[in-house]
Amino acid sequence: MKIPEVIWKRAKEKKKRFVLPESSDERILKAASIAASEGLGTPVLLGEPSEIRERAKTLGVDLDGIEIINPKDFPRFNEYVRRYMELRTGKAGENEAVARRVLSKPIYFGAMMVEMGDVDAMVAGASTITATVIRAGKLIIGLQEGISVASSFFIMSVPNFDRLLFFADAAVNPDPTPEELADIAITTGRSYRAVLGSEPRIALLSFSTKGSAAHPLVEKVVKATEIAKKKAPDLLIDGELQADAALIPAVAAKKLKGESPVAGKANVLIFPDLNAGNIAYKLVQHLAGAGAYGPILQGFRKPISDLSRGAKVEDIVGVMAILGAQA
Repeated sequence: MKIPEVIWKRAKEKKKRFVLPESSDERILKAASIAASEGLGTPVLLGEPSEIRERAKTLGVDLDGIEIINPKDFPRFNEYVRRYMELRTGKAGENEAVARRVLSKPIYFGAMMVEMGDVDAMVAGASTITATVIRAGKLIIGLQEGISVASSFFIMSVPNFDRLLFFADAAVNPDPTPEELADIAITTGRSYRAVLGSEPRIALLSFSTKGSAAHPLVEKVVKATEIAKKKAPDLLIDGELQADAALIPAVAAKKLKGESPVAGKANVLIFPDLNAGNIAYKLVQHLAGAGAYGPILQGFRKPISDLSRGAKVEDIVGVMAILGAQA
């Protein structure tokens, strides 16, 4: 994963702290070492320090610039437990014993480190299923105010195209409702703004452009567009748009009768369902030779992200760079 230079540069300028809960994974150790040596920020590994150092020595991994924290003897563990209890007040079956048991698990402890501001982001999923990473994020960090669903985006770098594109949702939500689709559009626009430091132009895609076809699937996108515009008037959002009308100025000029702040200039593409989003990013990646960076989780109050369990070392470093730019 050769991350676009603009993202790499922003991450190195910000130098954030990343917690990596899966320290027993060889790829995590190697990625943490690369991130530290490249000046991306400070990786924080969770686990027994002596075990981590011994494994790193065996693998020939340099741990300079990396912090190691053992949740079992973390001096602020009781403070974390109190915060967990505050977050879970009123939930059936929750008590201090449950809190201690939950926070003894590295994924949940890492999420609490993000919540408490001891790190800026969490990268997990190398050996943990996506559902668990999302569950930890929802349980401890929570979703952004007014946002109903966690989702994901891919950053697509297409050869000979004049802009980076964000594709969403291509990994998490199979069939979002209009309300959920609107929230995915809003959170992806916010992610674009945070990662790249520039303004998103968000297109909600369909097989129809501004009423050129009538179908319940089109109505879903039309409704989602209306909801998104109302909820986030600070973002440039338009739909329903066909992909060519969203991306190509000449096509937009032919297909649209009125003005649009997005058509022909879109840099964020919102797909109506997971079928469309997942198929689209893989086609663009393999047929157009595009770089596809992600999926990156979004919608949480603070940055956490999932990894493919088949992720390579460079993929993990890439996710750290994206979150570093975003945080």
